[in-house]
Amino acid sequence: MKNLKTVFASLFITGLALLTSCDPNESAEISQEVKIPPTMEAFQNIREQALENNTQTFQFDGNDGNITLTSDNGVQININTNCLTLNGNPVSGTVDLKYVELFEKGNMLTTHKPTMGELPNGDKALLISGGEFLLEATQGGIALNTNCNIQLVVPNSLTGGADPAMTLWEGTIDNEENLTWDEVEDATGQGGVFVEGGEYYAFLGQFGWSNIDRFYNDPRPKTLIKVQAPVGYNFTNSAIYLSYDGEDSGLASLDTYDGTLNLFSEHYGQIPIGLECHVIFATEDNGVWRYAVKPVTIAADDIITFNFNETALATEAEFVNIINALP
Repeated sequence: MKNLKTVFASLFITGLALLTSCDPNESAEISQEVKIPPTMEAFQNIREQALENNTQTFQFDGNDGNITLTSDNGVQININTNCLTLNGNPVSGTVDLKYVELFEKGNMLTTHKPTMGELPNGDKALLISGGEFLLEATQGGIALNTNCNIQLVVPNSLTGGADPAMTLWEGTIDNEENLTWDEVEDATGQGGVFVEGGEYYAFLGQFGWSNIDRFYNDPRPKTLIKVQAPVGYNFTNSAIYLSYDGEDSGLASLDTYDGTLNLFSEHYGQIPIGLECHVIFATEDNGVWRYAVKPVTIAADDIITFNFNETALATEAEFVNIINALP
């Protein structure tokens, strides 16, 4: 009788296991962690944090006259404080200066400050940069203006040496947080930039974003490319960038988006056919960066696809180093 009970018990357990078991593929799906894309706010926050991490601050008195401030990378910022105004009136007392300098494509990416310049016909194309700069002067939290040029003396060794083709550009950020660079009308000489020895001398007519730049030159035929982000990722919670091989101080971005097909594009058809580059997918994941990088040789009408399983996680510092290390 005892043996019979044991047999029944074994049969019951075996049957229960068969009834409750799952298909192996179903088990894998259940055990796989579900990835939820970030919100627009989370993606914007990680970019703003990167900008904050690249921000330097200075204080001076509005009565100091001609002053020289020196940045972490050795840029000299020359300001005549007598030219500063608050609501049209001369400034006295403590002035706060917020300053950002970007020389490498890794920091340009994390802060979302690519180098895309506007062509005469309204299209955009890659710029090679001698440095991107943000200057904002405030007093009591209120923005100040200046009646004089602000002079920057920028070591050109920071971006590969002197390039006499560089001119001055001013940046405008649209409602979708895209930064476009427009060449200053008198962009050379005392109205813009000139090279002397190992330094660029830039003369900024206003506060805000400025850039020492020239267009990337490539005689090859151009094409329009498209890039598909992983499922669930779109223009609000991710971004696509292009790093041109051999160019350390320029970063292109795909700044238009087809929501129906989930395709990013630059829509101007300005990418050289045969160009060797790296396509970069970037987004946020629980306070760090999620990214993927693909080496690509551009073909006509190329469509490049990213899958989630190709992505990896990195801190801001790690991600910057990864992008800066690209060829």
